[in-house]
This record gives sequence, structure tokens and C-alpha cells, in this order.
Amino acid sequence: MIAAGLGCATISADRLERQPLASSREWVSALHRDHPLVGRIWSVRERRFVDESDLLAALAHADFVLLGETHDNRDHHILQARLIRAVCGTGRRPSLAFEMLAANKQAAVDGVLSDPAATPEELAAAVDWKHAGWPDFDLYRPVFAAGMEARVPVVAAGLSPEAFKQFSSQGLRAFPQPVRTLLEHAGPLTPDAQRRMEEEMGKEHCGKLPPTVLERLVLLQRARDAQLAERLLTTAASGSPAAGQGGAILIAGSGHVRNDRAVPAFISREAPKRSVVAVAFLEVLPAVADPGGYAAEFHSESLPVDFVVFTPAAEREDPCLSVKR
Repeated sequence: MIAAGLGCATISADRLERQPLASSREWVSALHRDHPLVGRIWSVRERRFVDESDLLAALAHADFVLLGETHDNRDHHILQARLIRAVCGTGRRPSLAFEMLAANKQAAVDGVLSDPAATPEELAAAVDWKHAGWPDFDLYRPVFAAGMEARVPVVAAGLSPEAFKQFSSQGLRAFPQPVRTLLEHAGPLTPDAQRRMEEEMGKEHCGKLPPTVLERLVLLQRARDAQLAERLLTTAASGSPAAGQGGAILIAGSGHVRNDRAVPAFISREAPKRSVVAVAFLEVLPAVADPGGYAAEFHSESLPVDFVVFTPAAEREDPCLSVKR
């Protein structure tokens, strides 16, 4: 069990990072550790379980590595850090992009990283993580530490708070021109895709939003995907990954790494010769032992990622309880 407090949690995270990604490793999250899928890696394309070495081989040759998470699951961040260190251990120097860092914080990030001795805590303070609305920085520290120790560029990739605020009154004009361009290239969703996304947005907001609001939330979600893709495309280090450098790694929620409509779709459309590997860290469900059954978590008929890493679930209150109250 991870001890409370930043120092103890960091020591424990370091130890857990060194443990191979397998069923036998130790876990922080307490729920469903004995589930048969915990610690296993499912290759969607090959329709079989693979070893960590197979996953790492796929990541080593990808221009863009997308690591999708559940934001408040500490195990997901520990495993992300492990994979980042493995990719950087091949000699590559990819950019490390974060959904959690708004793009307007890039100057603050660069200012901190100009000091080789800077710590993750100093970076968190510079971007005012405490008031950004994300889970405690303690959970994300292993990911930032992995990138900073490897001396890779850290990219603030998320939409700015100003864009979110202005969207309600300005619509698409609230987004940067490169984001609007990517949305124009993508074109409108099919009616079925629009319906599925609205259903997904409705469920995430506890079924309390009217259809007109859901329609706008879908557009906002697509803009967030386009923003992340644009930042990856424009800030990825130059050079060929095969030559030992370049590419980018994205840290984002699992919904942003799905290859049917999210960040991978935008990248593939704009840079069809660049390779993308999307990995989703998913919490196991007690009644679902078939990997294919987790497609329902994406409101999809099939898993829309390349690999799934199954983990125990973190304990949390039902987010809809406050709405019901």
C-alpha cells in the first residue's frame, strides 16, 4: 500500500516502477486485484495477450505514443512512467505532452526546464497545478519525473482556460486557428458517431444535460482532441525514431487516445506516414473477463485502441452522487 504523503508515495512509486508489467506485480489500487485480467496486456490488432516486451517493441518504433489513463488511478501513472523510461532508454528523445498542461503554460514550463536541476514540484508550482482542476500532483509526479530525468521536452498540450470560457459565446472562434483547421479537415461526424458521442457525454454528466448542451459538448471534445493532435504534430522533436530520436508521447485521458475519432484520427489524417500506437490503461470490471467486453467503456462495438493494459480499480465516490443530492 502506498503511504500517505509526497515523500513516501514517491519512494513507493520508484520501487513499483521497477517491477515488470505483469499479473504478479504489486498494485496501489485496492479494488479487484484478483481479477483474471489484472496486469495483462491485450493486443487489439492481434486479438491476443502479449508480454511487456511486445508492447515495448511496438512503442519503440512508433512516431507517436499515446498513453490513455484514468486520471485518479495512481497505478496508471506509475506504469506510464515505466513506459516513458523504457522508450527513452532506447536512445530516443521524444517530446512528452500533457493534456493536463494548458498550452498557455508553455512559457512557464520552459522556464522551469531551463534549469537542469529543476524538480517536478517546481514545475507544478510554475503552472499552478493546485488550482488547475486535476487530481493531486502527487499522482502525476512519477510521469513528470520520468520525463524530466530523461531531459526530454515537456509540452503543454491542452486547450487554454480562456478557450473553454469563450466557447460558450464564440463557438469555434474561441479555438486557435490551427485547431479550427484540423476540425475543418476532419469534417462533421456521421449521424451515428454524433449520437454515440452525445450518449457518452450524457453519461459522463450523469444524464442531466439537455440535447442542445450535449451537441456543444461533443464539439468541445473534438476541439480538445484536435488541440492535442496539433501540439503533438508541431512540437514533436525532428528526426526519425528509427534513428534514435524524435516523436512524441502523450499523456491524456483514455477517451482522447481512441483511434476511431480522437487524437490518432487527427494525426493520421494530417500526417499519414507517421505511425501512432495508442495504449489505454483500463480498470477491470468485476463482471467482465473478456477483453472485448471493455469496448462498451468506449461506447463502441470494438476496442478503439492498439493495446489495453488492465489494472485494478481505484476507490472513489460515485461522481453522480453530488448531482443526485
